Parts: sequence; C-alpha cells; structure tokens
Amino acid sequence: MRRVAAALAALWLTGCGRYGDFQLPKPAGEPQEVAWQWQPHSGPVMGRGAEGEWDGVDALNPSVLRWENRLLNLYSGFDGQTWRTGVAESFDGLNWRKRNVLLSPEGWEGTYIAANGHAMVRNGEIFIWYQAGDPPRIGLARWDGLGNAVKHSRPVLEPGPRGSWDERGVADPYVIEAGGQLYMFYLGQDRARRQRLGVASSPDGVRWTKLRSNPVLELGGIGEFDEMGLGEPAVWGQFGHYWMLYTGRDRKEVRRMGMARSRDGVRWQKLRAPVIEGGESWNAKVVCDATVMSGPDMVRVWFGGGDQPRPDERLNGQIGYGVLRPAGAKLAGE
Repeated sequence: MRRVAAALAALWLTGCGRYGDFQLPKPAGEPQEVAWQWQPHSGPVMGRGAEGEWDGVDALNPSVLRWENRLLNLYSGFDGQTWRTGVAESFDGLNWRKRNVLLSPEGWEGTYIAANGHAMVRNGEIFIWYQAGDPPRIGLARWDGLGNAVKHSRPVLEPGPRGSWDERGVADPYVIEAGGQLYMFYLGQDRARRQRLGVASSPDGVRWTKLRSNPVLELGGIGEFDEMGLGEPAVWGQFGHYWMLYTGRDRKEVRRMGMARSRDGVRWQKLRAPVIEGGESWNAKVVCDATVMSGPDMVRVWFGGGDQPRPDERLNGQIGYGVLRPAGAKLAGE
C-alpha cells in the first residue's frame, strides 16, 4: 500500500506539468555594461473605446509584432464585465487603427480572457499565448492574420502543485525564441498571494517544461517599488545579456516598471535604474504591460498606463509608447 501511495503521489506531483533544469543559450556578443535612458512619447498612442464598446473601460496589455508591411497590436480591452483580445494596426507604431475583436471567452476560460497576452510570428502564423480562467492559466491560439484565431482546447501552462510558488495561478506570458527553443517568462502566484516571475521552455509552444528552481525574480525589499508583486515581464537579448522590463507593485497599488539583466535567462540581477513611472496625468498611477521591439540603437516599448491605482482593471487604461536608448555601452570589466 505504501508503494501504491508513493506512486500516486509522484503522479499527482507531475500531473501539473513538466519540470527540468535548463538555461537559455548565451545571447550574441560580448557582455557590455549599458546605462539605459528612457524617453517617453507624450500622451497615449491608443486610447479606450467609446462608452459601451468592448474596450470602453480599459485598453491595456499591448503585444506588438511585425506582420507583412505593418505592425499589429494584439491588445486587451475591458468593457466593465469581460476582457477580450482585439487587433489594431499601424505603419509607424504611433498611429493605430483598431480593427476587430479576435478572442472572446469560451469553454474553460470562463469570463476572463486575454489579459496580458503575448504574440509572436512562428512558422508563418501568429501564435498568441493568453491568460484566462479562474485560477488563471495560460492558453494558446493560432492566427493566420486574416480570419478567426484557432484555440487549443486546453491550457498549455497550468498552475503548479500544492505548496508551489505558482500554485494559485500562472499569468502574464511573454515568449522569446533562442537557439531554436521557445522560452516563456510568466507570473506565478502562491497561496500567500505573492506574485513572482518564472520561466519555462518548449520546443513547439504547446508542451512546456517549467524551470525546477523557479522563481527567477523575487519581490523587492520593504519600501521598494516592487515590494508587493512582480508581473508582466518583457525580455530581449542584446549587448551580450538578456534584459527584462517588468512591472512592480507597491503597497498603494501604484505600478512602475523596472529592469533586470541576465547572462543565462535564469539568474537575474535587478538594475537600480531606470525605474519607469508615469509622468503625465493619464499614467500617473500605473505604468505596466511592456512589449518590446529591439534594434541596434534603441528598443521600442509599448506599454499600458492608467490614472487609478488598482491591481487589475478600471484603471482608465490606455496604451503609451517610449524608447530605451543605450548610453555609454562598454565591455564588462573595462
């Protein structure tokens, strides 16, 4: 009986997903020390819809990608009852034309979908990982850029087993490709409602293996901007490091974005600067939800902002834009 019980326990522990030990391949180039400078665009680049529209309360969580001859933004809209994912398009990243709703709740998703999704082009189609359900889990949809998106029937990333750091939910997916493998950085919440960041790897975007030593980024100390929660990671490789923009929450639910860097995607060092906060009335209380597009001389950043310090919705959310510029890049140790 003891052997049967042990076998059942082992099955239960592995039933919530795969676990393994891995690192991301080292990013190209020699590691350089970089001082990033933040340059925000004045005002939001995409606002909420009119009252009663599907994004009339909040427009947040941008995910921007290049598709054919234009940029697409798969963003989250809230009408006061339900979150959905919609599509906007632009030729310059500043002037956006809204198109249509792409994802709405159904099946296992309940009434909560498309908060903090992330999209990327892979094998000629658009993969969309999104957050849905209660407790939150991560789903996947595929889209050809024209018709309806096709969802996988079940979540592709589930919460962890009892007592784990992500027992009460997984959310905020952000996926990058490195060395032919996909890596998802995501939020996990434990039973104490601590929200921290972890990573998982996949060969195809469907079957994910969580890092056994998660989480990879911890809460800040008392009085710091990220002492109450971390979320919404955005990761890219440049100058011989991986860089991460992430959202931090303080005790008053004011949200700002901080930065961290890593050589292997697993061991991360928080940077003292910049800490990005709202400088205008429309984003005075919330700056969050970064998505990035990196280039040799700047990193383009789209983000969510709001003037109400709430943890999830009814922020009067709108979408802003800014750039990170590397200043004084030099080889580490010089």
